[in-house]
Amino acid sequence: MREDEEAIRRTLGEYSQRCDDGRFDEWAELFTADARLVLAGTVTEGRDAIKEYMMTVQAAGRRGMHVTTNSLVDVDVDGDTATATTDYLFVRPTTDGLAIIAAGRYYDRLIRDETRWRFRERSITMLPAAAGGSDG
Repeated sequence: MREDEEAIRRTLGEYSQRCDDGRFDEWAELFTADARLVLAGTVTEGRDAIKEYMMTVQAAGRRGMHVTTNSLVDVDVDGDTATATTDYLFVRPTTDGLAIIAAGRYYDRLIRDETRWRFRERSITMLPAAAGGSDG
């Protein structure tokens, strides 16, 4: 079980680093052929479509760095499926320095195939910008 959790954490890390580096062919391999990506109300289905979508969202000049933390991984009893939740920040350089562009949480369903753990579904939520005041 621990080995599976570590392998899943590696998949989570590879998602960020491959995307940030613009290695979209390698990045897309982290998904099953029939995977779903849910982002900002847009549902994209299939590995190839997910890759094309992300290439437009993370085009050169718009990329930055995904910072992930607090990953909670649960491997199902069958040992071949799992869920994970991970908090994230997306930081990008601007003319005024680094800026947090987005923050939120990933909700993942993963499946183990013959070679590795892959995303079956990734749902990305974004933390809404505060409307003022303090939430101390």
